[in-house]
Amino acid sequence: MEAIYWSDDSLKILNQTLLPIKVEYKICTKWQDVEIAIKRLEVRGAPLIGVVAAYGVVLGAIQYKNDFNNSNDFKEKIREVSYRLSQTRPTAVNLFWAIEKMIAVLNNISETTDAEIILKLKQEADKIFSDNKESNEKLALYGAELFTKPVNVLTYCNTGTLATAACGTALGVIRAAYDQKKIVKVYAAETRPLLQGARLTAFELMQDKIDVTLITDNMVGWLMKNKMVEACIVGADRIAANGDTANKIGTYTIAVLAKEHNIPFYVAAPLSTFDFTISSGKDIVIEEREKEEIISFGSSITAPLDVKVFNPAFDVTNSELISAIITEKGILKYPYSESISKICREEA
Repeated sequence: MEAIYWSDDSLKILNQTLLPIKVEYKICTKWQDVEIAIKRLEVRGAPLIGVVAAYGVVLGAIQYKNDFNNSNDFKEKIREVSYRLSQTRPTAVNLFWAIEKMIAVLNNISETTDAEIILKLKQEADKIFSDNKESNEKLALYGAELFTKPVNVLTYCNTGTLATAACGTALGVIRAAYDQKKIVKVYAAETRPLLQGARLTAFELMQDKIDVTLITDNMVGWLMKNKMVEACIVGADRIAANGDTANKIGTYTIAVLAKEHNIPFYVAAPLSTFDFTISSGKDIVIEEREKEEIISFGSSITAPLDVKVFNPAFDVTNSELISAIITEKGILKYPYSESISKICREEA
């Protein structure tokens, strides 16, 4: 199932808020449609957000073609659109990475017609999309090498085809390792408050006929104590230069529990998720979301309407809790500062 696809100068986005009950694509013809889709989590997952934002820039260019008398004013409008899209979510660094790539291309375009500018931007968005596919596939194979015998694994949130342009990050590794008969069973934690694990990960794995069992988030420690899980693997929304990793709220708790029970805890993420400009997780901006996500369950109110709510969307796992970081360039091991610094130099 494709999370997004482009056709007829529009971006089709699988509305993930409706899954698994309903499969419906939202047709985005304007950049504002993309802005809303990202904010409402109709499209989500750090790598996919970056891809979608890139196509949002293209939609903006198509939307405003022929509105300006010269290419400089047209380009300035596209920069304005790009900035607006970059403000949709503050934590996932792939969003900013993709926007920066689109702006770099825009700044280097020598052509002057609107059509030529749109073509160059579309080509870059397509490249961001295809590069993410390629990095997913490489990352998945590297990650599968970490498993030397059949194991049960735990995963959290959703990191598959619904969060990326291809097989996924953590779920990509799980798929590759399952095909190699290195993974026997997957435990998917439901991922409160928006249930990405229950609604999306369980849905994806069942489609692939991978043995998956759904658990509530507060069952993780009990599974580990009873030796029902032998490895944990999650994705990431931003990785600092020292390996500190921001991911869906609740990830830190699982990492601490894994450490206590001597269970390896792996993070899988493409290089576009690394933020080489920040030294540690202390510098990561954590998105806080609306209280309605906490006080309701579906259409039912489950808490007093006037109760105070704290709703951070992400937490940060200290690098020393992470057994390995899986990338398309290979496996990184703790301490991460040197290997991440090397990658930074190679990418510069």
